[in-house]
Amino acid sequence: MAEAVVAPGEAAEDRPRRIVAPVTPADRLFRSGLRAAGMSVFVIMGLVALFLLLRGLQALRVAGGSFFTQTAWKPGSFGVASVLPDGVMIAVVALLIAVPVSLTTAVFISEYAPLWLRSFLISLVDLMAAIPSIVYGLWGLVFLQPNIVGLVRWMALHLGGFLPFLHVPEADIPSSYTSSTFIAGVVVSLMITPYITSLSREVMSQAPRGEREGAYALGSTRWGMVRSVVLPYSRGGIVGAVMIGFGRAMGETIAVALIISPNFSVTWHVLQNGANSIPSLIALRFGESDDLGLSALMAAGLVLFALTLGVNVLASTIISRSRTGAATAD
Repeated sequence: MAEAVVAPGEAAEDRPRRIVAPVTPADRLFRSGLRAAGMSVFVIMGLVALFLLLRGLQALRVAGGSFFTQTAWKPGSFGVASVLPDGVMIAVVALLIAVPVSLTTAVFISEYAPLWLRSFLISLVDLMAAIPSIVYGLWGLVFLQPNIVGLVRWMALHLGGFLPFLHVPEADIPSSYTSSTFIAGVVVSLMITPYITSLSREVMSQAPRGEREGAYALGSTRWGMVRSVVLPYSRGGIVGAVMIGFGRAMGETIAVALIISPNFSVTWHVLQNGANSIPSLIALRFGESDDLGLSALMAAGLVLFALTLGVNVLASTIISRSRTGAATAD
């Protein structure tokens, strides 16, 4: 039983009481288990990084610094200067589409949908997250790509004049608009939307009821309450959800490999035919590579690992400064 500890010679009512609870063997075991579980995350991540480094060390020694500047990928000459930017652009395109859709859907489910519809939508979003990536890839290859070419061509002709990244050099050739970074990003956006929606909705649903009612008592509308209470409270969780979506988009393999036409040249034209990414490169070249080629693929995986780790560190920093992070501990 917890006891109040009072220093000798002091009256109990003159000072705050310090509550001391005895630590039982079960408490020690539970704390040790939590510490072991927490440390295992760092150990596993360190082992993964060490494995990739050791397996990719041969290629890094052969290529040297040119591994980060070389655009070609062929025996004796390889680098990530072309595949890494393409993978980032695919993820950025996916986020630009998925984040507004996900946040709007999360706000509707959390704050506007009636109870009977809310449970159905939650189950539907969770079901979308469970669909295998190859199904999204086949849908994008068979259905989306032939039907979105018209929209992509319109964007290139009408917006490419003042937005250089939407320009397509050979605009009159229909095949110039297929297998592009944009189409791959659209497919990936459908894959990450359920994750961002589900996590954002869960955070929004935990906004304090007292603050909600206080906003209504001050005459706020429902949207005013969402804007002044729910969204600020959920900022950290939303940032975390977006970063998880970014990592999911950066690591997508099969869906991107089915859509893109591998291209090993640096281009910032997202609507133009030809794209690449590190996961799809590994999937497409793994079976046909020799020892040096496998080492190069491992080195590329190490670069992707470092990039996603840096993004997650940045996200954790943002979350710790938000209301749902460190501020809630005060």
